Amino acid sequence: MDRAQIEALVRRAVYDQLPDAQLGRAAATDIPAAPRLVVSISARHIHLNQQAMDVLFGAGVELTVQKMLYQQGAFASQQTVSVFGPRKQMIANVRILGPLREYNQVELAFTDARFLGIDAPVRISSDTAGTPGCYLVGPAGGLELDHGVIRAARHVHMSPAEAEYYGVEPGDPMRLVIDGDQGGVFEGLISRISDKERLEVHIDTDEGNAVDLANARKVHLEK
Repeated sequence: MDRAQIEALVRRAVYDQLPDAQLGRAAATDIPAAPRLVVSISARHIHLNQQAMDVLFGAGVELTVQKMLYQQGAFASQQTVSVFGPRKQMIANVRILGPLREYNQVELAFTDARFLGIDAPVRISSDTAGTPGCYLVGPAGGLELDHGVIRAARHVHMSPAEAEYYGVEPGDPMRLVIDGDQGGVFEGLISRISDKERLEVHIDTDEGNAVDLANARKVHLEK
């Protein structure tokens, strides 16, 4: 291995440690700057269609924004509902995320699902066929869902340019490495790629707490 190859490897290692630095341009290399990686804990939440919204909150009631989320156009609404499972246990104040969708979906962590007595399968969002249901209660009424409860498969949102940087196609698996006192590695993150996506990993509360994500020293995404 010649000197130029060694220097290129060293520069790439520096990019991994300092992803926001524009060292490639300063050193006249053709290594692109690493995109900014955001890793988020996706707490339990619900997606609703218009019909469900009308039943739970009243005809004509619209979602109101509490906080905008990292993905383009997504937001946490002020509206929440209670979720009941077959054990007659309840989780109150489960937040609805907007905008409204064409389907209803309840996303729980494994601990949530066990508490409610629901055998929720791991699925990518919108893949709800054959999943268990639950009962939702809002301020205007109740709604029984015959399916739609899932544990969201861990995944990574990214734009086509970010996918090119990592060398992945839609659906390709990736791995997330968390460096910290309670760090770890998550395998099999599903790549979700479109022009509307921004680079962000979603893991659930059980996964985030297990690796103490809030106190991680560094996170690293790789193919």
